[in-house]
Amino acid sequence: MAKAVFVLALWLCTSLSVLAATPPKHLPTWSELTTDQRQTLAPLAEDWDNFEPDRKRRWIGIAKRYPNMKPDEQARVQRRMQAWAKLTPKERDAARARYKKMEKLPPEKKEGLKEKWEEYNRLPEQERRKLGSTPRKPPTTAQKARPPAIASPEQPAPPEVAPAPGPGR
Repeated sequence: MAKAVFVLALWLCTSLSVLAATPPKHLPTWSELTTDQRQTLAPLAEDWDNFEPDRKRRWIGIAKRYPNMKPDEQARVQRRMQAWAKLTPKERDAARARYKKMEKLPPEKKEGLKEKWEEYNRLPEQERRKLGSTPRKPPTTAQKARPPAIASPEQPAPPEVAPAPGPGR
């Protein structure tokens, strides 16, 4: 019996060490993607080969689900990919930081921001452009300490999330 336990333990140790030493599954370069994947992920072509493995895995997952999406969902995915591709690395890092910050917000604050975002999206395109292109001043110390004021229906303010870049970027 002791021999069997020893052999089992030895087998487990060697198996686990082999698994730990196995390199992660090779993720395809842009040229190795299928034609459908390249077509779906076209806005990311320029940056694809520089993506980390996790990011590639996520985008490949989206490309697999893409054919089964409704046309409006497909259009949304394409718009977001195109907007993301136009961002500079610094803007992408800032967007990731904003996302992480928003994920930590309590549900009621998230809901408030969602309502502001929907209100902003109901504005005419011209008004959104005007609000989106307004240069923002860095907040002063006094402004940082105060909670943001709630916008009135006549003068809605865009949420803390920056709108997608316009065609000029």
